[in-house]
This record gives sequence, C-alpha cells and structure tokens, in this order.
Amino acid sequence: MRAGESMQKLTARQKAVLEYISDSIHARGYPPTLREIGNHLGIRSTNGVNDHLRALERKGYLTREDMKSRTLRLMKTVDGKPSSRPPAANDNLVEIPIVGRVAAGALSEAIEHPDDTVQIDRMLIGGQQDVFGLRVSGESMIDAGIFDGDFVFVRKQLNANRGEVIIALVGDEATCKYYYPEREHVRLQPANKDMAPILIPKNDWRSTQILGIVVGVYRRLY
Repeated sequence: MRAGESMQKLTARQKAVLEYISDSIHARGYPPTLREIGNHLGIRSTNGVNDHLRALERKGYLTREDMKSRTLRLMKTVDGKPSSRPPAANDNLVEIPIVGRVAAGALSEAIEHPDDTVQIDRMLIGGQQDVFGLRVSGESMIDAGIFDGDFVFVRKQLNANRGEVIIALVGDEATCKYYYPEREHVRLQPANKDMAPILIPKNDWRSTQILGIVVGVYRRLY
C-alpha cells in the first residue's frame, strides 16, 4: 500500500486528532488527555474523542493500553510513514482518572468515564492500585493542607481505620473528612475549626458510604 493510499483512509477529523497528539508529544513529552483533545478540536464528549482514537487504532496509526489516552503511542505519521518520535510511555508514571460528581453506586462508572486524567510519578501514591482522583470543593480540610480546588488521590476501598482521611458518600455528595467511628454514631470530622462535624447515627451508617482513603494530594499551580 502506498503512503498516499494510506493517507486517504484518514478523515479530516482523524488527521487533525493525529496531528494534535503528535504535536503534544513533541512539545511536552507525553500525549494529551481525552478532554484536551476534545477541547482543542471542538469535540464535546470524550466518547466522541474515543471514537476517533479507536478508528486510528484500527488503521494502525496509534496504539494505547487499556483505552487510556496517556498511554498513546504513535505508530505512523499522517502520511502513513512509520513514526520516528519516541513513545511517551514511562514506567515511573501512572495515569489517575479524575472523576467529577460521584453518585451513590456509580463510582465504577465515574472511573470508567472520568472527567480528566493526570499523569504522576507512581511514588507519590506509593505504587498503590485502584486509585482515582477527586476535585475538592470547599474549605473543610484546610488545616490538613487540603484546599478548595485541590485534587485528592483516593485508594478505592470500603473500610477505613479511625482517624484516616476518607472520601465518604453523604446523601448524594462525596465529602472529604477524617473518619471517627464512635459508640452512637460515625463522626466525619473536618479539619477546619470553624466547621462542625457531620454526625451519622450508627443505624444509618453503611459501609458502602466509604468510597476510599485519601493517599495523596495534587495541586495545580496555574
């Protein structure tokens, strides 16, 4: 197959996606997220971006692991020639899905379709598995160094030890608090002297309300 024939197999949008990925890897050393691709090209949903990436995979222009955008590796340029740029994979980096609002029973779905992802050194989370990110809203944990707009990294599990910082589902909202099980209730304690704890009667507390334990904090400086 000649290069021209291979190039004709790409739609204009697929070519634009491939060029943006290539430019991003060249400029930053790693590929863009699904949301970055969508924002750059005016594609509203991450599902739409995934459709283009799957098409590029089928045509042999790129590969990726576990459907994750940060593991993209270019195999061909837009003219069908083998890519000469080094792969962006780094064994020391791990991609963390950033989920938005988490509804009851919907954590797995939120992780499967994250709002965004960040790529960090796996040492920052101790090499732990089943970690997701959640954006903090509010100032209830400022005395613990967790501020409004920060991202907390959370190890997904249904139990916690007394005094650990957890993400708990209270009503329809996920909240970040210290966990204190007590005789009559579970106390979710903020790290802010101006805020009162959330007290949940033991009879109303369910283990499934614990979404996970906070294992790290990430703050964007710009």
